[in-house]
Amino acid sequence: MAGEPVRWGILATGGIAAAFTADLVDLPDAEVVAVASRSGESARIFAERFGIPRAYGDWDALAQDADIDVVYVATPHSAHRAAAGLCLEAGRNVLCEKPFTLNLREAEELVALARRSGSFLMEAMWMYCNPVIRRVAALVRDGAIGEVRAVQADFGISGPFSPSHRLRDPAQGGGALLDLGVYPVSFAQLLLGEPADLTAQAVLSAEGVDLQTSALLSWDTGAQALLHCSIVGDSPRTASVTGSRGRIELPHSFFHADRFVLHRDGHAPEEFTADPADGRVDSFRHEALEVMRAVRAGETESPMVPLDGTLAVMRTLDALRERIGVRYPGETGEPALTPA
Repeated sequence: MAGEPVRWGILATGGIAAAFTADLVDLPDAEVVAVASRSGESARIFAERFGIPRAYGDWDALAQDADIDVVYVATPHSAHRAAAGLCLEAGRNVLCEKPFTLNLREAEELVALARRSGSFLMEAMWMYCNPVIRRVAALVRDGAIGEVRAVQADFGISGPFSPSHRLRDPAQGGGALLDLGVYPVSFAQLLLGEPADLTAQAVLSAEGVDLQTSALLSWDTGAQALLHCSIVGDSPRTASVTGSRGRIELPHSFFHADRFVLHRDGHAPEEFTADPADGRVDSFRHEALEVMRAVRAGETESPMVPLDGTLAVMRTLDALRERIGVRYPGETGEPALTPA
């Protein structure tokens, strides 16, 4: 399909689906051909808004649409396993929003489905596709600040959210950790890999989800990560990486940063900014372009957002939830263990 437009289907019609689709329709080699919702009326309104030719009132019809090259799954994460699984079983390629699933077991099932069918599958961790974040990771990997000693990252929003809001609803995987904490965790693991040990403390709501969580991750190298997430306080949303010979500081909204400052021993601070040629860094275009590149190349996963990395993050999130005592309805099996 080299040179041909990549045809997208959108599964769900909420705010994140609208934001992604708005960026997608601006790409000259992307074509949004169908949208699905459990509500036919919602799908129709969404289709009219973005000029999408087909609107389905059920997920299976979208999954069975053979004219679709990639399905973007934008449901709440409590439904990711069902929605993405339906598409993979039908032979569709899938980009699935973060957090990838509710827990590691569901994530492993989706990855196994994709690998059996030979379909492309990627978590929509747009931070990993951000050119500025990629440059930070490259500098760290190349030893610009020496050996990494510490990572700090936080993501908090103030709310307030009512008990019925999805962020406080256990049935929808509510809480700060999965919805927001996935960014600090993913940032730390992008730079350091899976931690050897971890501990966490949280404040839980009456419904049993975490209102805010603080975590300390550690690695056998001696590196540590101090991470925080909250749905009851608007935090700085910054990040930093400290090494043996310097540090990197990322500003507010580090997960789609447009700049960072590199401090190196014996040198004046250096500010790096986004290349205007890359377009807006606070858009979803970069992850969409990576998906289309990979699908055109016949790849089944992206080197930018590898599936083993996604599983490692889910393993950490499971372990953190075990530490703070958050379990969602319908979850079974043994409690998560500390990641190896």
